Amino acid sequence: MECYFDHVATNPLRPEVLEAMMPYLKEEFGNPLSVYPLGVRAREAVEKAREQVASLVNARPSEIVFTSSGAEANNFALRGIAMARQYEGKHIIVTRMEHHSVLNPARFLEKLGFAVTYVNPDRQGLISPDDIKKAITDETILISVIYASPEVGTIEPIKEIAQIARERGITFHTDAVAAVGNIPVDVEDLGVDLLSMAAHQFYGPKGAGALYIRQGTRIIPLIFGGIQEGGRRAGTENVPAIVGMGRAAELAKEELPQRVEHVRGLRDKLVEGVMNKIEAIHYTGHPDRRLPGHASFCVEYIEGEAMLLMLASKGIYAASGSACTSKALKASPVLLSMGIPAHIAHGSIVFSFGMDNTMEQIEYTLEEFPQVVRRLRELSPFAKGWEGVEEEGRCTPKK
Repeated sequence: MECYFDHVATNPLRPEVLEAMMPYLKEEFGNPLSVYPLGVRAREAVEKAREQVASLVNARPSEIVFTSSGAEANNFALRGIAMARQYEGKHIIVTRMEHHSVLNPARFLEKLGFAVTYVNPDRQGLISPDDIKKAITDETILISVIYASPEVGTIEPIKEIAQIARERGITFHTDAVAAVGNIPVDVEDLGVDLLSMAAHQFYGPKGAGALYIRQGTRIIPLIFGGIQEGGRRAGTENVPAIVGMGRAAELAKEELPQRVEHVRGLRDKLVEGVMNKIEAIHYTGHPDRRLPGHASFCVEYIEGEAMLLMLASKGIYAASGSACTSKALKASPVLLSMGIPAHIAHGSIVFSFGMDNTMEQIEYTLEEFPQVVRRLRELSPFAKGWEGVEEEGRCTPKK
């Protein structure tokens, strides 16, 4: 049995999305800036997709700028706002929960003379609005807080933090790549100024993303050139991918309640079974304020990479929050920022579910995963003398 449980990494392309894209990969190949019918039809397709994406997050179509990815949208937000407001102040606030496409632009801006404050989460991955408020200075021009963590699933108090930023006249951005299309997202209700999203997170194509920019927000383009995207992002539009993102957004809006209910049921079944069957395991992230289709754990005495490889041999595809999967062999900075010890963080594993998953797959995983853990602990030099006795969520080694 094959079980794809890595939907937070990417999702399969919906057949309806591929069908919508096909004409623009073949006969409808026009450049959207061309004035003749072939170009006009391409422009109309792009604008229809803009309306569909805007509707998904309750924005105006004119507030949606298409990008090549969520990572580009994050870079655009941080660097674009920093450049636009640099003469008002040079202080930026981000969190340790952020994706590298936020953290690395923040570090780049530090090299340009900006001061950056990195706010830590609590043990459950939650960012405190009070900690954000304390970090604000008279120089603060931008705050960026991730909407939902792809690593531990925690959903942050974005609305509360946005209110704090608005009261101080600070631009607020949220990386909502893991959230949009998976939980309800309403930019008007949240009060954010900028919000990043990516099509492949809700069954659209890779290579398509968008940045919501609230009307009236000043931002400097990341890519200079022509007048595409209202002059905010140069380059000939990737029409097929944009059309696919629009169709995927339309489907996500229609199906969101059913999607949430389906994946939450799978998640709850897996979590209950794993916590009952495996000792010395930690459920990471917030138990309630989390993505409905997300379950993340740290398993003591074994490496996340070893679990992934052995599970993959049984047809179960998951992810690890540990950077060891990139051969860096370092514990996840996100988990460490939450106060999880490095030796435990190395044993992280993440299961994320989609509409294609079934309860039978969960039952199969609950049979195989405990056996994988048991086998790896038998092989692990760190588990020698472990007798499987749990005390307050921690295992007790033999004396």
